[in-house]
Amino acid sequence: MNNKKRVYVENLGCAKNQVDAEVMVASLSEDGYESVENAEDASIILINTCGFIESARKESIDTFFALKESFPDKKILVTGCLSQRYAKELDGELAEADAVFGNRDLAAINSVVRKVVSGERVIEVPEYPVVEQDYDSRGKLFNYPGSAYLKISEGCNHRCRFCAIPIIRGSLRSRPKKAVLDDAISLIKNGIKEINIIAQDLAAYGTDGQEKKSTFLDLLESIALLNGDFVIRLLYIHPDAFPLALLDLMKKYPKILPYFDIPFQHADTKVLSKMGRTGDSEIYLNLIATIRASFPDAVIRSTFLLGFTNEDDESIEILTSFIKEAQLDYAGSFIFSLEEGTPAFNDSSEEEYTKRVKKAASHQKKLNKLTTSITTKRLQRFVGKEMDVLIEENVEKEELSIGRTHYQAPEVDGLTVVMGKDLVPGTYVRCGIQKVNGIDLEAVAL
Repeated sequence: MNNKKRVYVENLGCAKNQVDAEVMVASLSEDGYESVENAEDASIILINTCGFIESARKESIDTFFALKESFPDKKILVTGCLSQRYAKELDGELAEADAVFGNRDLAAINSVVRKVVSGERVIEVPEYPVVEQDYDSRGKLFNYPGSAYLKISEGCNHRCRFCAIPIIRGSLRSRPKKAVLDDAISLIKNGIKEINIIAQDLAAYGTDGQEKKSTFLDLLESIALLNGDFVIRLLYIHPDAFPLALLDLMKKYPKILPYFDIPFQHADTKVLSKMGRTGDSEIYLNLIATIRASFPDAVIRSTFLLGFTNEDDESIEILTSFIKEAQLDYAGSFIFSLEEGTPAFNDSSEEEYTKRVKKAASHQKKLNKLTTSITTKRLQRFVGKEMDVLIEENVEKEELSIGRTHYQAPEVDGLTVVMGKDLVPGTYVRCGIQKVNGIDLEAVAL
């Protein structure tokens, strides 16, 4: 391997971004590039940015300058969502970047890197290739051993008024079924025990086709029927389009974990309506009850958006009551960011927005305390049970390992601390759950 052909990726943002980074690394391997763990060992550095909200954009820019300061002689390319959304601005304001590359035609990274290596500065934001060519493959994964993300679509057609995803990633674009299945088969052959299926809205898969009809359940069944020892976790299903037939499919195929990531965003009807959503507190509570009637031990996770255009004290009271009644297993929140180009951008003045966001930050602290206490209480039902734990990493110089049960998704939920010797990352270990520690579990390997 040529020592000069080494690439390091600093990946920021969501799981979908991570898959993009994995695809780019696989594509560059065809040109002889080896992926390395440390930026100092690389000749090429990719900063795969997030551009969803202001705080993410700041993190992306700060990361660039930190790496540029540490490695002034290396070629640094700014890729991902920030580049896709603000290529023109970055061209002028980030003159130190050797390239700015969008996130739609990922295979084009090879030609961009070749140009950069030859001394050219590149600004390139290609469009998606025709969908039939969407067969992006991966080699090295950036998850912990045994776990991987499987992306089934890009973009979104829901058009929530606060959301910049359609600006960045475009309208819904479902990957061909064969491409998804080939991807899944490759993961299973390479020892992946846990496939986390991701998209902006899983249930929307296929609705961009000729029949405008979701084919998600058909795809999911095809994945569940694949040979191999693995489980499937579903991440992100829009609550206003939740397919109840999914519950029957889960009963039929135990490989599909009873884990539900449903971003309700709010519970006050007037706020949801202004967001461009059709649900309300009662509808969402009924959905939760229906899920738990089918799967009493189901884990339900959600996120909430605070400080939106017409949120007031009454809205927060409604949301707080909803959270108390819903008893969600895991919940997170983020504060509304005024995003240029979104329908909500002109809803209020900068001054009104600033006041509302300040208030939302205060509400967030109280809600975080509430959701954490609910999580701690909900986790108690697992104490005393035997569960499989996917080991992620060993704690150095300790007879301890960190892992996750089927009820904990990577990155976003709590972890399980396992006491035991010689546990192998990437494998399942049968454990006895002993106690709850905040939002984490403590267990002993059996």
